[in-house]
Amino acid sequence: MTFQSEFPFTLPRGFVDAEGRVHKEGTMRLATAKDEVTPLQDYRVKTNPGYLAVILLARVVTRLGDLPQIYPQVIEDLPVADFAYLQTMYRRINEHGHNRLSVTCPACEKTFEVEAEPVGES
Repeated sequence: MTFQSEFPFTLPRGFVDAEGRVHKEGTMRLATAKDEVTPLQDYRVKTNPGYLAVILLARVVTRLGDLPQIYPQVIEDLPVADFAYLQTMYRRINEHGHNRLSVTCPACEKTFEVEAEPVGES
């Protein structure tokens, strides 16, 4: 078994840049303790604790389409469905070490794992 530190994803809707291009494919890495502690010192988090998720995701999303860098502004401008998808993925990979879901077939009742995929538009 190999250790995986980066996980690919496809956003349900995608980030639309200034030129109108949609960026959906990306990569998220596992968080470090520093990733979780450093944002707590940011003035935006001190004045609005809800902003913690924005900064945290900007730190761990390593690629989104062909954007040169992921800034908090990129995360702020994501559709709500994409923001929620990334938050769920963050929790899944950092708590379980993978981006798989355990599912049960309704017909045969067999349980197996599948890679998590976004729901909605493709």
